[in-house]
Amino acid sequence: MKVVYPICCGVDVHKTFLVATIITSQGIIPHYSKKRFSTFNKSILQFKQWLIENNCFDVCMESTGKYWVPIFNLLEDTIRTTVANPKWVRAVKGNKDDTKDSKWIGDLFRLGLVPGSYIPPKPIRILREYTRYRFKLVSCRSSEKNRFQNAFTICNVALDAVVSDMFGKSASSITDYLISSDSFNPEYCSSLLQRSLKKKAVTVVESIEGYQMTKEQKERIVLVRSHLEFIEQSIAKLDKKLDKLIEPYESAITLLCTIPGVDRASAITIISEIGTDMSQFANSKRLCCWAGLTPGNNESAGKKKSVRITRAGVYLKPALVQVAHAAVKSNISPYYRVKYERISKRRGKKRAIIAIARMILTAIYNMFVTGEEFNPSDLYKIDMPHEMVEKQKEKAVKQAAKLLISLGLIKETDISMV
Repeated sequence: MKVVYPICCGVDVHKTFLVATIITSQGIIPHYSKKRFSTFNKSILQFKQWLIENNCFDVCMESTGKYWVPIFNLLEDTIRTTVANPKWVRAVKGNKDDTKDSKWIGDLFRLGLVPGSYIPPKPIRILREYTRYRFKLVSCRSSEKNRFQNAFTICNVALDAVVSDMFGKSASSITDYLISSDSFNPEYCSSLLQRSLKKKAVTVVESIEGYQMTKEQKERIVLVRSHLEFIEQSIAKLDKKLDKLIEPYESAITLLCTIPGVDRASAITIISEIGTDMSQFANSKRLCCWAGLTPGNNESAGKKKSVRITRAGVYLKPALVQVAHAAVKSNISPYYRVKYERISKRRGKKRAIIAIARMILTAIYNMFVTGEEFNPSDLYKIDMPHEMVEKQKEKAVKQAAKLLISLGLIKETDISMV
């Protein structure tokens, strides 16, 4: 096989140390030079100097947890660093150790057999840290809301079966009253209801009467609510910081918001995951594959096995699926709704949503490459159905005329009469 990198280095990264093997291709047999370094900054800089002294500017390492990040941070300004998915550099079990692993990674990389993972520039990586942390906080907020609601359920309060939102004004007033009061007054409880919920006053009182709530249970509910308020405050602070970090990408956000179903929050998440420079991806198919939105290809002996989508894109894929759900329900443009209805009839609703998410990501790729707003080439098929019907009629007439000519029933000169 052709040697792609004559001088390169394979690195096996661990929490406290790394093992590096520099491979120099001189003639048929390569030369190996191995060394072990600590993962402290001073030792990593020594590793960097060792690479420069050996004229090695191409390094490949496995993406082991977050342990590769400190090394990448100190090498990226001088060394071309490739971070590989573990599945591409995994060695055969039974004959492996740290030194052999680094040698194996270097051998594969030297022959160009290791595709590198997409590592965005540092500003995008910092933005990604904030958006991913916000995702975790939102998930934690949902858990606390469920915990708060369940705390009333186990106390024989079925208020959540009557009201649509346990955190609305009326429901919040009632829950505050139940926590702070030692007795239950149905008339006062009914007076706390607002707007359309006043019509359900009798049902609301029936869902609460006879509840059993001890002092300890009330204290636990107060703790859950205080934690929920703290999370909401943290999310608000995080949003203010995100508004400052996203200022250089306002034009890209405006561009993405032209897509049906994409709002500002979704656009920020998408930019934090893929950036705005699409040169890292050869085409839109590569980007969709990286996001885990393409079917797998697993066929052997003429038998096609599972073609499910991969587990990649654990942050980007949920965001795009959420956008896809909003797009198929959008009242602004029926473009994705029509496509979703066509696909869901053949493949089912879940596959159809994944297909719509992939279409949206493909549109995002092309919009970033060209700088144009959302304007798909087949939009006229949906926005102008009457024109499409006329075109289909004309096409059917031409095909019928060709068939009649081939059967010898009419001549070409008689086409105008058809």
